[in-house]
Amino acid sequence: MMFRGQLFKNRRQTPYRIHVKETHAAKELAAQVRHAVSTARPRELVVVCIGSDRSTGDSLGPLIGTKLEENGLGTWTVYGTLRSPVHAVNLEDTLKRIENTHQDPYIIAVDACLGRSTSVGYICFGEGPLKPGSAVNKKLPPVGDVHLTGIVNVGGVMEMMVLQNTRLSEVMEMAGVMGEAILEASRELAAPRKKFSWPILPAAPKQQG
Repeated sequence: MMFRGQLFKNRRQTPYRIHVKETHAAKELAAQVRHAVSTARPRELVVVCIGSDRSTGDSLGPLIGTKLEENGLGTWTVYGTLRSPVHAVNLEDTLKRIENTHQDPYIIAVDACLGRSTSVGYICFGEGPLKPGSAVNKKLPPVGDVHLTGIVNVGGVMEMMVLQNTRLSEVMEMAGVMGEAILEASRELAAPRKKFSWPILPAAPKQQG
């Protein structure tokens, strides 16, 4: 969990943003993920969903991880589910495990974040790592080659209380869109490319001489 402003501080490019209720939000987001990940081959693709199932707002990551695990990501590997969450206590150990298990991993970091009231409900995707825990003053290592975050509530005051009082229905809706976007991106990248072939035109009828 982190602040929206801290996530993109000192970055030149504005990250992609789309509201969870936007039409075709999952497809639009999937296109962004697919474009970024397509340049990562042949690196192993790893999705790290950060968060805790003990807090409604912070459960966004584990909910997404569970959705991905249940539906299958092919050759992609998922860390962080409701059954086995990745959070402040085990994040460093998880990153070491990933480093020791995967060959040159390309990591998509997924997390919830807090932001302005006008930004709640937006999903953000951008290049570079995120810094989980910054919203609640926890010093944790940066995670990810790219990041995918959902702004679940307003930050600034009593962040832990805000997270615990975030509506589950809104977190579930956001988890559904973000999870579907990652699944769609993985399926499209795994699908074989269709070879182009010129259409065969019918032969011209012979003229009667």
